[in-house]
Amino acid sequence: MNQPPNILILFTDMQRADTIGALGNPTIRTPHLDRLVAEGAAFTNCFSPSPVCVPARCCMHYGMYPQKTGLADNGSMMPDTGNAYPALLTRHGYRTHAIGKCHFTPEPDALRGLQSRQSQEECTSDPDSDDYIAWLKTNGHDFYEPHGARGEMYYIPQVSTLPADAHPSQWIGSQSDQFIRESSNRDQPWCLFASFIHPHPPFAPPKPWHKLYRAPDMPPPFVPPNSADLHTWINRRQNRYKYRDRGLDLNLLRVIKAYYYATISFIDFQIGRILHALQQTDQLDNTLILFASDHGEYLGDFACFGKRGMHDAAARVPMLVRYPERFPAATRCAAAASLCDVFPTVISAAGIAPVDLPLDGLDLAQLIAQPDPQRSVYSQFSTGATALYMAVNERSKYVYSVGDDIEFLFDRRADPAEVNNLAAPGQPSDAAEPHRQDLLQFLLSVGAAEAVAPHAGRLDWRRFPRIDESYLNQPDAGLIVQDYPSYPTHLPGYTDAELQ
Repeated sequence: MNQPPNILILFTDMQRADTIGALGNPTIRTPHLDRLVAEGAAFTNCFSPSPVCVPARCCMHYGMYPQKTGLADNGSMMPDTGNAYPALLTRHGYRTHAIGKCHFTPEPDALRGLQSRQSQEECTSDPDSDDYIAWLKTNGHDFYEPHGARGEMYYIPQVSTLPADAHPSQWIGSQSDQFIRESSNRDQPWCLFASFIHPHPPFAPPKPWHKLYRAPDMPPPFVPPNSADLHTWINRRQNRYKYRDRGLDLNLLRVIKAYYYATISFIDFQIGRILHALQQTDQLDNTLILFASDHGEYLGDFACFGKRGMHDAAARVPMLVRYPERFPAATRCAAAASLCDVFPTVISAAGIAPVDLPLDGLDLAQLIAQPDPQRSVYSQFSTGATALYMAVNERSKYVYSVGDDIEFLFDRRADPAEVNNLAAPGQPSDAAEPHRQDLLQFLLSVGAAEAVAPHAGRLDWRRFPRIDESYLNQPDAGLIVQDYPSYPTHLPGYTDAELQ
């Protein structure tokens, strides 16, 4: 019997779906991701089940929507069930390992089914708790804010304080290369989760990669005249606390995009190194390679910044799969897909049946074999009075924001830019009704009825009090400082204690 395939999951943080050259972006350079597109399958309508870091990763790790994991915003994951995909692979003879960002909140050093980890997490400069920070210290590098200066600098493009060979993305590439080469000598299949923190802000590529793209060559953000009508409360709140609601500087936004693209190209360079290691060790064609991201980034589109929204810019993610035995080369699938599909795809390739597991996704090889334009996938951000819900398929997208009591419906074929809200007040008919019922029925089916109410023999949204946004009238209200450490406590040669 042939050995089951190795599993390699290449994961980024906050990478938009439209940042791959071979899938239609004429500006960005991604030759190694382009290779995965040419040699595998690209799922061009893949969505995050929750467009924010921790819940999206939790959904992927356990194969369930946030309504089942109980987490729809950054916070504490549910206790480990023992049935995460790496745990299942371990029980079937796999060597499982993770390199980079796992974001296992509230225990950053947890394994959650993995046999081992080499950690690289955000918001730490502690060499005792983070393997990458420890490596920087051992090798004589600056390890203060190694991922870029945050706080007020969060959306200010910056050059990494680290050289390219010590940059966080390079460390992921180097450690992954080493793991792959060492694993080639074992008579055991392996699963590696290689997770990059970039292109998550701060946008801090190393020298000379910061000059790979220049601002005048960058297209400006997409800001249609009716952008404000397409916002929800979370867009306005993010714009405020990310210091981005005082008008748009289009030149700065083009620099932001240039640096964002540079961090992606530097990751693409690492992916090339990883593919080279697989090829040199004769493991390439017997490895299921899956590339994805947890969510996107507005980058100024609709005059918005950050994630958490349900526009494609924030909620749609790249999804590439290379494994010649199950995914024909140069295949593109427009049917809706989800990060929840990663779990069943991985275990199916490994020949494992998901017995008695409450999985919400499906094997992407099945979606390639039988693409279903009617298949809907779902997403949720937050809960209760602040929740946003989405149901999306190849042809349409329906969104409801509880905190605004507003619906959005987009025809994804006729209006891929998501400008014409077919559910806006004044539309001639209730075009949203079938989509509304689909989403409400889904919420009932997964036991998430808090936002569902019966109304005149059908289902409707339960109304909550509108979100108080009076803070927006105060210029500094809602601003935050999100970095670590927030303030220096010791400035050698300058603090009062040393001057006395």
